[in-house]
Amino acid sequence: MSHAPLVLGKFSLGMGDRFAHEAEAQLAACILAEQHGVALTPVWNKSNREHNIIGSEPTGTRQAADAAVRTLGWKGAYFLDADHIGLKTVDRFVAVSDFFTIDVADFIAQPADPAAVQAFVQRHPELVGTLTIPGIERPMQTTRADVERTAAKFLLAVQEAGKVYRHIAAVKGVGRFVPEISMDETDSPQTPPELLVILAAIADEQVPIQTIAPKFTGRFNKGVDYVGDVVQFEREFNEDLCVIAHAVKHYGLPANLKLSVHSGSDKFSIYPAIRRALTKHGAGVHVKTAGTTWLEEVIGLAEAGGAGLALAKEIYAEALSHIDELSQPYATVIDIDRRRLPSAAEVQGWTSAQYVGALRHDLKNPLYNQHLRQLLHVGFKVAAKMGPRYLEQLQSCRVSCARNVTENLFERHIRPLFI
Repeated sequence: MSHAPLVLGKFSLGMGDRFAHEAEAQLAACILAEQHGVALTPVWNKSNREHNIIGSEPTGTRQAADAAVRTLGWKGAYFLDADHIGLKTVDRFVAVSDFFTIDVADFIAQPADPAAVQAFVQRHPELVGTLTIPGIERPMQTTRADVERTAAKFLLAVQEAGKVYRHIAAVKGVGRFVPEISMDETDSPQTPPELLVILAAIADEQVPIQTIAPKFTGRFNKGVDYVGDVVQFEREFNEDLCVIAHAVKHYGLPANLKLSVHSGSDKFSIYPAIRRALTKHGAGVHVKTAGTTWLEEVIGLAEAGGAGLALAKEIYAEALSHIDELSQPYATVIDIDRRRLPSAAEVQGWTSAQYVGALRHDLKNPLYNQHLRQLLHVGFKVAAKMGPRYLEQLQSCRVSCARNVTENLFERHIRPLFI
């Protein structure tokens, strides 16, 4: 029996759920969006690294998502993302996932075969010279040397993405999953001309990507606001949308191909720019909110008081005492000023309001502490080591945890981006 290919909706939200307890609360935010006239596709994502830290398996994420959909009567499409996978890690996810973020950042700047680079440039003479792309004010000027240099930097990464895609397709079948290519966790942002070369190479590899995650200008630190030039970001984001539209038309890439904003949670200062660009171009977007759900759980615990607040304080104390170990895997996406972190003794004396005020991402609250927030963002390993004790406390504080998860997704993310 043939199936219609799986197609990701115009607007989609990548939602992390470290401990697989918040799927209903997350889906509730998507239902609120629907009630406000916005069709939003939920995509639950969890990386191999997170599964290893927590001691979970992708089947658990699938079960939680499916159960939430059944319980809340969700009729729309939804997906499970094997987040940041490569050939070495993908097999763990193939059976249960239907969205794959193929992460090839480690292959960027690894030298491609010179003959393959020359063959690519020969195939694509249209990339050399004056490129007029609708929507971009100034034509892009490129030399053959520019294209060779870009191809040399990115071609091996794209070829690796092709290998991973074909590996998945051999098991699941073509059209039975949504492929994304991620290039965001690298040193420097890709320029619009570089993005066009990358998209041409992806088309050559015959990978029908539906989203692409480039590295944008500025800092996309975990769980806190964007750091950088918002005007420059808006210009690049608009130009990237134009490049994608051009590549779809000229290289036969999927019509619904869209940008993916990784570490997109809490980037409040660029949400207006993203919204303006989407409206201007009639474009879609995939925004990953990832680990902020875990932070909302901790906020829910603290807000509940009593044993919940006590556990939240213990989590902070443990995270602070293991800051080096916790920070190392995320060194490129956090900026913690240790001088701004309160001592464990100080936090031990806090009220619920003080703890919640320090952790909740409310820029108007003078208690908000982005350094504490980033530390706790990477500190989920502490809760994982607590095992059943943490999960039981989540259940005891279910009402406040779920409320914070839903309100965070809807009020701070969905509303400013889409409503």
